[in-house]
Amino acid sequence: MHNRSSVLIAAGIHTLRQSLPEVISNKVSVAISDNNIYVAWGSNKTGNDEVMFRASTDAGKSFGEKINLSNTTNSESQDVEIAADGAKVVVTGWERNQTSNQPVIITSDDGGKTFGPLLKLATNGTISTGEVKPLI
Repeated sequence: MHNRSSVLIAAGIHTLRQSLPEVISNKVSVAISDNNIYVAWGSNKTGNDEVMFRASTDAGKSFGEKINLSNTTNSESQDVEIAADGAKVVVTGWERNQTSNQPVIITSDDGGKTFGPLLKLATNGTISTGEVKPLI
């Protein structure tokens, strides 16, 4: 017998895959908090690896607009992971190019409606956040 989380994940992934015309990576990272399902995945639709995000507030019956969280042209965004607690959503991954390979993080305090800047964790010194509008 499946528990509630397993059913929500299966329903959410099925709905998401049907709604996306692009090829997505085999790894889709999912976080569930209450009736919210947050999904992040890698996409190479533009010829460059990007981190994409979608959120459902109705247990996977529908998903909001797709958001490109990385939006990078000079590096590949890969190995995406996601976690959530209430309306706090955290997405991590790696930005890779020929001269750099560093971990990054981007956060939302409003259930994925908006995200702060992409923070490069390997940078020395203090890293600060500030809220920006989603890149759609």
